[in-house]
Amino acid sequence: MSPKRLPGLVYDFYERRLTRALKLDRIPNHIGVMVDGNRRWARQFNAPTRQGHQAGADKILEFLGWCQELGVKVVTLYMLSTDNMSRSPDELDELMGIIANTLDILDADSKISVHAMGAPELLPDYLSDRLSTLAARRPEQEGIHVNVAIGYGGRREIVDAVRELLHDAVAKGHDIGKLADELDVDDISKYLYTRGQPDPDLVIRTSGEQRLSGFLMWQSAYSEFYFCEALWPAFRKIDFLRALRDYAGRQRRFGA
Repeated sequence: MSPKRLPGLVYDFYERRLTRALKLDRIPNHIGVMVDGNRRWARQFNAPTRQGHQAGADKILEFLGWCQELGVKVVTLYMLSTDNMSRSPDELDELMGIIANTLDILDADSKISVHAMGAPELLPDYLSDRLSTLAARRPEQEGIHVNVAIGYGGRREIVDAVRELLHDAVAKGHDIGKLADELDVDDISKYLYTRGQPDPDLVIRTSGEQRLSGFLMWQSAYSEFYFCEALWPAFRKIDFLRALRDYAGRQRRFGA
């Protein structure tokens, strides 16, 4: 046997071992993922930034396959934040094109439903139109539901939710003062981008950063967090399985 094959065999053995050890009743229903580190990954190889973004997009498709294998029902992907919109026009143009191509691949999978989260007015028309069309599609047999956060900011989401709530109240002739007195958490949750969906059980961030960066600020109040050193394009299935193993070993308290 060639020595070059040994690392691959060890990896395969460890991956199978981790998979067998997972408790299926402890698989998260909803996973949020901050796909961080594409540009740093490219720099490691002296590659153009575009190559890092493309590698990150390829990893998203691979990751969704892992989730479907293990029975994860909902995935929220933090693909482009409102802060990212300040990057150079050339990088943004390339990134938007890669995102659009990734959406086309998701559209080709009849078992994936897609929901757009963010501010469509910040995006080029071709991308916002594609998101709108894709979000309107309803698969006959859903295998996984994917939220794509593009042009997304957590603070903006909360502001948008409150704004929509107030507009609805005014349209219905409700007293705003009374609304303020009676307002509760559920009232705002009904107007979030993820309305009607379960909050994430687990939030994963790659690249070694340990902060939310505005991702699902409201919904992740009681989520479990897992921070991984690997840059997103280098995130392996064993890294994902380790995150699930770590999650399964925690005792969720929900503020108690």
